[in-house]
Amino acid sequence: MQPRRSILYMPGANARAMEKAKGLDCDSIIFDLEDAVAPDAKDSARLQVLAALSAGDYGHRELVVRCNGLDTPWGADDLAAFANQSVAALVFPKIESADQVQQIDAGLSAQASDIPVWIMIETPTAIVDLETFAGHSRVTALVMGTSDLVKELRATHSQSRSNLDYALQRCVMVARHFKKEIFDGVHLDFKNLESLAVVCEQGAAMGFDGKTLIHPGQIETANTAFGFTAQAVSHAYAVLEVWQQALSEGRGVAVLDGQLIENLHAQQAQRIVAYSQALERREVGE
Repeated sequence: MQPRRSILYMPGANARAMEKAKGLDCDSIIFDLEDAVAPDAKDSARLQVLAALSAGDYGHRELVVRCNGLDTPWGADDLAAFANQSVAALVFPKIESADQVQQIDAGLSAQASDIPVWIMIETPTAIVDLETFAGHSRVTALVMGTSDLVKELRATHSQSRSNLDYALQRCVMVARHFKKEIFDGVHLDFKNLESLAVVCEQGAAMGFDGKTLIHPGQIETANTAFGFTAQAVSHAYAVLEVWQQALSEGRGVAVLDGQLIENLHAQQAQRIVAYSQALERREVGE
């Protein structure tokens, strides 16, 4: 169980920001070598991220690197540089075909790397053809690139995001079909925490596992929306208690506070408890 409520993009060209990230309460950090780095700074940013990884001291924070696409002048070097680094995954942008995923897999295999890959879904083509490549064994998570998607659709950004409902829900459905994690796209109006809360709650209700972020000020809101309250955790423990009692008595249902408890409720409760315990272990470890 790896909580990924808040996944913060951190520009690979900004050494000061990467240092500051060591004290932030995000679950994951994506060191970004793509959008956040100008073309003439790509090589130096790669070296700075390697130095940051070597220095370590990021505590519980899961570390991930977003490489440039393999169709760019920097993608192959990014892949080779991080294929065997101590990171949780490599992220690749604008994936929309099985050929791209296979090329990434082949490149990593050539480096004798078993590192997982997260793929960014940012185009209409990617969404239409998603089931043809999202199930690849190297892929462990999908990341929505909603900013690029809005542009490609010739749509507009709105707080309700109702114009993206089909695209977002389809991606969640495919991710769940293949048992992959999936993370919601960034919220560009980063100073507006009220609208961020609305979007995070919407994403959590859709089934996203967490949200990608562009500013440290967004972390607390994402952690709240994609986490579980103390009340929810307490209820989950109560559900498991009455469920285990029912099973020990040979019954297939239980009752808690006047509501029927069945196997599906027990499974949901198990996930909440495991999530809570993972966060508790992390806090003790630090």
